[in-house]
Amino acid sequence: MRAINIFIYPNFEKTHSLSTTSEAYEILSSLGCEISMPLGCRELFDRAGVNYTDVDSGVSGCDVMISVGGDGTILKCARFASKYSKELLGINCGRLGFMATLERGELSLLERLTSGDYGVDERMMLEARIISEDGSEKRLTALNEAVISGGHDSGIRDFTVLADGLTVSSLRADGLIFSTPTGASAYSLSAGGPLIEPTLDCIEFTQICPHSLFARTMIFSPEKLIEVRFKTDKSARAALSVDGRQPVSLSENGRLYISRSEQRLRLIDIRGGSYFGAVSRKLMQPVKQNDSL
Repeated sequence: MRAINIFIYPNFEKTHSLSTTSEAYEILSSLGCEISMPLGCRELFDRAGVNYTDVDSGVSGCDVMISVGGDGTILKCARFASKYSKELLGINCGRLGFMATLERGELSLLERLTSGDYGVDERMMLEARIISEDGSEKRLTALNEAVISGGHDSGIRDFTVLADGLTVSSLRADGLIFSTPTGASAYSLSAGGPLIEPTLDCIEFTQICPHSLFARTMIFSPEKLIEVRFKTDKSARAALSVDGRQPVSLSENGRLYISRSEQRLRLIDIRGGSYFGAVSRKLMQPVKQNDSL
């Protein structure tokens, strides 16, 4: 056994998250682990043995980061875990929790964190680079996907997609999804894309409601530099959202590039074979209407 420093990031808006965090804390504390949590957690989870700190400091100084919530919570945590090359474990308190490898009833398996008896999957991430008309640049990193759309705007958009400078697709659609293999089971799947084993490296391109009978998902090698150009009618707009975060407005005269990020996520698989088990349990079974969001 080894005593390790763990940063727990809970989403207390999820049903059972508070009780799950409490149980996880008791188990890890009994194993001699040092526990840190975000400053904002103190009001609902005040424990004398917890070090409350800002997220950057907590993650940079920990050995393992734990997310307690749903897939959205894991996506938030992935930004910090990948930034500091930390291992991330997801505990599911949401409805689907596809990326989480531990359910609420399996918390006894947390002991494996101290014994080292677990696997780690390396997950590819995407970088979206936006260059505005004035030359300013913004870089965003995504574990799941980068989505170009107009939100609630129903105007017309024509897209051109280039890979290494060569045009591969010109189409009219509501939007475009560029996803990692991890994100293939999320928005892209709902838009008709295939499942991809998440430890592969590739970039998946799926159209959202294309105005075509022959539009299909395309898979690019991870080395490709993808450029997206678009034109809209006068009333239409376009914006980029990565992993469901606040959209960033795009300009026809700007440039947008999608590529593999230098950052990677180290996602803990505490049970082994969790991805294929999740496909069977969570994607091939009907969703229960009373499941917690």
